[in-house]
Amino acid sequence: MTNNDILRRIRYIFDFNDKAMIDVFALADLTVSKEQVSAWLKKDEDEALIALKDVELAVFLNGFISLKRGKREGEQPQPEQKLNNNMVFQKLRIALNLKAEDILEVMKVADFNLSKHELSAFFRKPENKHYRECKDQMLRNFLTGVQIQLRPNS
Repeated sequence: MTNNDILRRIRYIFDFNDKAMIDVFALADLTVSKEQVSAWLKKDEDEALIALKDVELAVFLNGFISLKRGKREGEQPQPEQKLNNNMVFQKLRIALNLKAEDILEVMKVADFNLSKHELSAFFRKPENKHYRECKDQMLRNFLTGVQIQLRPNS
């Protein structure tokens, strides 16, 4: 999944308009214009699409965490320069305040069965021998499950 695809899906799932998207970026101390947001949200085939950088998606996800959970006391987290699906999954889990059981339920709604042990492997440190890379299909199914739960008629 591309960063732009993740951003588009989150926007749709949570029904954010352009102003809401700009506000989420602002919560993580990044000022973006409506034109930037619009260019990031274009379809992949559109020539006006501008690729969303990892650091920009990290800023958005940090802002999303602040929106959903409240702004953290003290120093704000620095956005990662390089993101992978495991980090995106972890940030979404934090923002939505989901426990393992909640995520398993979300995955079940998306017709994707997963054990608690398989799930925990995605949230381990990469050095851990039980660490598992989160593939696009896993992240896509998670986002689909969240969408089905929050927007059942879509």
